[in-house]
Amino acid sequence: MFYAFLRKCAKLFYVIVYNITVIGKENIPAAKGGYIIASNHVSNNDPPVVGITFKGKYTFMAKEELFHKNPIFTWLIKQLGAFPVKRGAKDGAQAIEKALESLKNGRIFVIFPEGTRSKDGTLGRAKSGVTLVAAQAKAPVVPVFIKYGRKRFRRRIQVSIGEMIPAERFDINIEDKRALKQVSSAIMDEIAKLQENAPDVD
Repeated sequence: MFYAFLRKCAKLFYVIVYNITVIGKENIPAAKGGYIIASNHVSNNDPPVVGITFKGKYTFMAKEELFHKNPIFTWLIKQLGAFPVKRGAKDGAQAIEKALESLKNGRIFVIFPEGTRSKDGTLGRAKSGVTLVAAQAKAPVVPVFIKYGRKRFRRRIQVSIGEMIPAERFDINIEDKRALKQVSSAIMDEIAKLQENAPDVD
């Protein structure tokens, strides 16, 4: 109940402050969990924008610094499903385990395959995390591309949703680094297609 209340508050805020358009609504899964959303990352607004576009409970990785801003903010993002990840940490096993647990519990796992925000909107290379999670969870992936307009007031946000990539696509040996790289690149290719077809926003 409380999660639903927070989600409604977030949706109300973003509907009032921004002008959000969703392209590809037919690609939003009917299920409210058990799948992965892989999106480009250009703004701190990306997680809540995804959160109000898809229905269900979420889990997502957030940089550790966000959990040291203040106790209220830390509590809030935790309630919304965030868990901290250290930048540059060599061992991401714990983060992967949390992602797998969230999918097993019927949540939607949101991940930004590039691992960091793009300063100019250019898509970067995908890290292997998204494929590691999808392969071990046997979960499908929904590609998403988010684009922002330049205006300050009622700034436009465009969310493009691609066709779901079936779980069978991730039936690979996770010890095979080449296969991990190829499949992760294929996910970014799907996001790139959404970028190419996205209309201009002012």
